[in-house]
Amino acid sequence: MSDPDPQGLASDGDGTRAVRAGLPEPVKYEPTLPGPVFAAHFHLPGEPTGPYTYGRDENPTWTLLERAVGELEAPGEDGVETLVFASGMAAISSVLFSQLRSGDAVVLPGDGYQALPLVRAQLEAYGIELRTAPTGGDAQLDVLDGAKLLWIETPSNPGLDVCDIRRLASEAHARGALVAVDNTLATPLGQRPLELGADFSVASGTKQLTGHGDLLLGYVTGRDAEAMSAVRRWRKIVGAIPGPMEAWLAHRSLATLHLRVERQSANALAVAEALRDRSEELGVRYPGLPADPSYAVASRQMRRFGCVVSFTLPTRARAERFLDTLRLVDDATSFGGVRSTAERRGRWGGDAVPEGFIRMSVGAEDPEDLVADLQRALDESAG
Repeated sequence: MSDPDPQGLASDGDGTRAVRAGLPEPVKYEPTLPGPVFAAHFHLPGEPTGPYTYGRDENPTWTLLERAVGELEAPGEDGVETLVFASGMAAISSVLFSQLRSGDAVVLPGDGYQALPLVRAQLEAYGIELRTAPTGGDAQLDVLDGAKLLWIETPSNPGLDVCDIRRLASEAHARGALVAVDNTLATPLGQRPLELGADFSVASGTKQLTGHGDLLLGYVTGRDAEAMSAVRRWRKIVGAIPGPMEAWLAHRSLATLHLRVERQSANALAVAEALRDRSEELGVRYPGLPADPSYAVASRQMRRFGCVVSFTLPTRARAERFLDTLRLVDDATSFGGVRSTAERRGRWGGDAVPEGFIRMSVGAEDPEDLVADLQRALDESAG
């Protein structure tokens, strides 16, 4: 278990917490954040009673990162545990496959991350009943009876629909189901699912949490000791562990999380407003736009609305011309980095989106430059 608020960060602001989360007590002549510990095994005379025995089970670098993420996801809350993984999908899989058994039913988003169909096929092969519902409108309530686990992705990726976590968690618990929330797009600075009633907050640290597009990471945070023990056991069995260098880089990157999230959220709103105000109808989606279908629910449970904006161009060819014309925005997948990226999402398959659908991850560049680049590319690609 993580220590309850070891540095008294619960009452601090998000910036202070992000900068100091997970740091050990200061030791004279030692670095503020110790370097990565590269160890497959540890000195272990006698009975193995200490915390570090074998590198697949625990690592001091993971411990500091797990403490830091826990302080961001549930500041000041006792009994909360975080486990880090080699990737976001490893974290997702750990919850699903540790909590579900043959004959159980699980509710998954029908409009979620495009790798989820691969998970669905594997769950069905294990005899688990799959139910799906769209994210918007709390549609999960219609298929919740008898389910063992409700999996929520809000905002959804890539459509950016939002559901009411507090309402769904309350209903799920009343019907005997656990609740897991994919918090990747929001980050802990955007929303805290455990405070809203979820049992698990799960995320890919590959994205905005670390923000530089240079590592793969995932994590699970939960407050139920038995459920988290099962997640830990699954991590040990499958060996889905991060390298110590990735864990250290992730922890180092948390220090700028607040700065990045603030800047990128402001930039995303500026981009969304500029796209909304164009004469052509682009079907812009961003939860922070007051006219967006997600805004009412998002504004009740999110403190920041994220860095992802989506819009749709009329054809695949137009979308590809647009992406080729951009100067400051890289054509790349994933999201959350300090450098803006965009892609035609339909090129991967698996997402129920039009051929001209663009998912844009807004970075930390000057907003005026980003907007000008987008406007120019839209104008030139229209010809």
